[in-house]
Amino acid sequence: MNGVIDFQQVFDRIPTPYMMLDRDLRYAAMNQAYLRSLSRTREELLGVSLFEAFPSDGESRRLLEESLLRARDLGVVDVLPLIRYAIERPKALGGGFEDRIWSATHTPIPGSNGQTLFILQHTQDVTEIQRLKDAAFGAPAAATMLGDDVLRRAETVQAQSAQLRRLVMQAPGLMAVLRGPDHVFELANNAYLQLVGHRDVVGLSLRDALPEVVEQGFLALMNQVVASAEAFVGRGVKVRLQRAPGAPLEERYLDFIYQPIIEPDGSVSGVFVEGSDITDRVRAEDQQRLLLDELNHRVKNTLATVQAIAQQTLRGATSPTQFAQAFEARLLALSQTHNALTDGRWRGAGLRQILDQELSPHGVERIELRGPDVHLPARMALALGLVFHELATNAAKYGALSTDGRLALDWRVDDGRLRLDWRERDGPPVAAPRRRGFGSRLIERTLSGELGGEISLDYQPEGFSCRFSVPLERD
Repeated sequence: MNGVIDFQQVFDRIPTPYMMLDRDLRYAAMNQAYLRSLSRTREELLGVSLFEAFPSDGESRRLLEESLLRARDLGVVDVLPLIRYAIERPKALGGGFEDRIWSATHTPIPGSNGQTLFILQHTQDVTEIQRLKDAAFGAPAAATMLGDDVLRRAETVQAQSAQLRRLVMQAPGLMAVLRGPDHVFELANNAYLQLVGHRDVVGLSLRDALPEVVEQGFLALMNQVVASAEAFVGRGVKVRLQRAPGAPLEERYLDFIYQPIIEPDGSVSGVFVEGSDITDRVRAEDQQRLLLDELNHRVKNTLATVQAIAQQTLRGATSPTQFAQAFEARLLALSQTHNALTDGRWRGAGLRQILDQELSPHGVERIELRGPDVHLPARMALALGLVFHELATNAAKYGALSTDGRLALDWRVDDGRLRLDWRERDGPPVAAPRRRGFGSRLIERTLSGELGGEISLDYQPEGFSCRFSVPLERD
């Protein structure tokens, strides 16, 4: 390169305000952007103490001075995100003081001995931006040097904006505003914060605030909305979120729209998010489908049970009258079992009650029940009722209860777990099924998945056995 760089000229061409103070907080240098922002000349400021040039008392003076002294004495960069500081207006502009809002960064410049020699201040007048945010979000705005009529109108707008903000924050649907290329959260309402575990997301980028959603494609999707300036509508979209510190990711289902925020010049400045958490609805629909499948299966099992009861009753009957009486009694017991299962959805039941009502249609003289009566909460009673129904149905169709065999049940409570043995004897020879039917899958899914238990199925030739243990729940 030819020539010598004129750093003062470079300094003056920087478009944002900079100034430099010595250790005594006197002006040592400043650029043109700084002078323009304060309507001052270099000659008015050089060598003058900052607080002589711009006197102030109270909180604003204290915050500014403490920040400068921290940078000077500790040798660290110190930031004041927002500070209100009144500036004396030149007489040519009417004089008086004007309350302004600033954002400032103080950087220590060390000398050869390592001690701070100067403090470089990068400052930005954010008064207008802050007032716009105040009007939009309801914070008190600086309102100096306004005529009474203008002030009244501003106060009216501010009150309306505050009411609008309250409505947005309290809305039952999810709402958020993200701005800029990094998608920084500018606003997130209460419903949105509840969804993400009440994390403090405002002021953070999407990547920093919700890192788990990046690999799930939501960051790329938001980039696409900004690039195309077209909205995206999602229906029943699954998202995995960490809703508590250190907790595993939890699946939620959302209906939502990513709406681009389009400025008057056609550019996209951000994304407005609106939606609703439909997890409960999706799970209810899944449960409804499961119940319908179970209903179809239970109808088939009920018909098979009725057929088995009829065959067993017919084998032991000596007359049509005796057959009718015994068959009717067993059908009534089967009906009571179904009633118990229905009631189990709403209140708890005793283990022995569930077993009695499930097994009595198959002949109590062939069934031994040994164990204490255990109270089961509603969810557990219903789940175990389904398991016993499947076991009893299989026993009546293929096992000991399909002939003159016997069934023995032993159970106990140990270390907060219910441990139960189901043993069939003196029935037809047993062989392991070639494939797992719906009933087997239901038993294993209920005991292992829904109840968090352990199960062992044993298909010995002399008789089928089922052993399981499940943790006892509280009401």
